[in-house]
This record gives sequence, C-alpha cells and structure tokens, in this order.
Amino acid sequence: MLIRGSIVIFLSGLVIGFTVFSIKDSSISVASLVSSDFAQADSSEAGQVLGIQEVSQMVNQASNNLKSASSPITSAVYPQDHNLPENKDKTIKIQAKINEESLDSFDYAVEAKAAAALDSKNNIFLFQQDADEVRSIASITKLMTALVFLDNNPGWEEVYIIKDEDRRLGGKIYLFTGEEVKVRHLFNLGLVASANTATVALVSSTGLSEAEFVAKMNDKARQLRLEKTHFDDPVGLSNYNVSTAKEIAILARAALAKEDISQATLNENYKFTTESGKAKSAPTTDYLLEHFPQNGIKIIGGKTGRTEAAGYCFVGEFSDHFGNRIISVVLGGDDNNSRFEETKKLVGWVYDSYRW
Repeated sequence: MLIRGSIVIFLSGLVIGFTVFSIKDSSISVASLVSSDFAQADSSEAGQVLGIQEVSQMVNQASNNLKSASSPITSAVYPQDHNLPENKDKTIKIQAKINEESLDSFDYAVEAKAAAALDSKNNIFLFQQDADEVRSIASITKLMTALVFLDNNPGWEEVYIIKDEDRRLGGKIYLFTGEEVKVRHLFNLGLVASANTATVALVSSTGLSEAEFVAKMNDKARQLRLEKTHFDDPVGLSNYNVSTAKEIAILARAALAKEDISQATLNENYKFTTESGKAKSAPTTDYLLEHFPQNGIKIIGGKTGRTEAAGYCFVGEFSDHFGNRIISVVLGGDDNNSRFEETKKLVGWVYDSYRW
C-alpha cells in the first residue's frame, strides 16, 4: 500500500517535514471497502527506508525552495497552483515525487482489454493496464458531446421537434419523429439512457451541423491534450471514435467536474413529459448506481459504452468518506456485468492500496 509517512529534518533552525511513501506488501487482498465479498486487508505495513543520498537530495530541494520568499513552495506531484497542506504547527510539507512507472507494477490485473485509475485531485495515475492502447470507446463519446454542448450556451427550456434525420439505430428509442421535447430532456436522455436519437437531436438544437459539432469535439480534445483521442460522430456508433484508458480518465475528470453532467449521470430512472403531455421514463445504463454508496464509497458519476468493436466499457468517478476521488476506466469488457464487476474490484483495490 502506498502510505504517507513523515521524516523530520532540522535545517537552519527550521523544522521541515518530508512526506514519503511506502509500499505495502503486494499480497494484500482487494479492498473490503467496496464489497463485503472482498477479503479484509492485511493491517501490517512495511515502510521504505530512505538512504542518505535521497534525504540529502530532498534537503537540497527544500533549501532551494526556501531561498526566495516570493517563490511558492511547490510539490513534485502537485501542479504549480496547488495549495500545499499545512499541519497545526505550520510545518511545511514537501511532497516526495512518486515514480509513476512503479505504480504500474503492482500485482493486480483487470479482466478487460484496458484499464486505468486516476487520482482526480492530484492527477496521478494509480493503476494502468494497456492504458495507452488506442481503442474504440462507443457511447463514452457522449461525455465529450455533453461538454461541447455546455460550451455552446444551452437553452435548457427551449422546445425541440424531433426530425427524421435525428433518428439513429442502436439502443432503445425514447423519442419519435414529430414529438416536441425540451432541450434539457435531450441532454439527460443521452447521459442517463445513452439514447442516440436524443443525443443527435441535442446536437441539432445548438444550430450547428453534425460535422461542425464533431469538429468542436476534436478541438476540445486538443484543449484537454488528448493526443490519441478522435471523434467521428457525437454518439459513439462509429468505430473511429477512439481513445485510450488514460485519456478517457482525463476526459471524464473534465466532464464530471461539470455539475450538469455528473448530476445527470446519477439518475437511475429519468422521467420526463413531452410537450403534448405524454409521460415517459428512461432507465439508466449504469447498473453501479444500484450498489453505491457502499462502505463509505459513493459514485460521483459515470458513463457506459458498448459496440462490437469497443466491447463493454465503463468510466466512473468515486469518492471515499474522506473526499478522496478517483476515476476508474474499464475498456473492452467481455459482457455487460463484467465491466461493472471489474470496476468495483479496481475501485476497491485502489482504496485498499493507497492512503492519502
């Protein structure tokens, strides 16, 4: 387990606490935090001893940072604008750098084509399995569609009339040609039930052509520095909608930070009424909503995806009772249940293997 400990060094009369990390025995069980089916974790912890050279390097780094009062003390892990935590006696803590390559070497594997787990706050990958492999992502695409839609000043209460050209195959059809529905229902249907027709109608409601909208999706990918991500349509039916497990985690981090998106994905059954007064409901495709919160862990939001090329996929963000958030990505699962079971196991393993 990665745990945080402290080494106290006296430098020029100033006490400096260094946060270090140690790795718990890799034979521990997958976390009991997520499911009672998982075995309890071993409570013993083995620390990693720093040699003189490593401590010397850390002292030198601290000394250099302290030379200029106008220069902020920054961490090797946190971004420049991160506010470093302070303890009660105002000891300055300098975060030791994590070797991200070592985080990929724990004795754990996901039964899917690719997977990743990201520390949402610190932007550190805590698990990677074929995480740089480019794969089809199916309806996970709709997270980017929702992001770009929000960038284009949505008129939530505007009424949209479903057109023939909005129709798309795949999944259950909730809206039919000629039906009038508010734009906010189109948005929610795409994220809750992964409704393709509603998503195409949502794109059309912006006044942009589908090609123009997809171009904005790819522009957004570049803004997020998603170098291996490309979109060919706004719904995810095209096999040329591709990304990697790592980049999907980054996309989900940006998307689920938007309350409109995260709250939409938490609907277990979205109920709405057309302008003609017809009541409808659309159940979620995210079956994990039935299992969380559980043992102090809650789900912040998520999105499913499935095509023949992509397999069964899921990305979700989770938080423990301390507010530590992670994003889990599972791509290319064998069946509908496997993507959710593998997600639960991965989330459990992360919270069992790391302490913040």
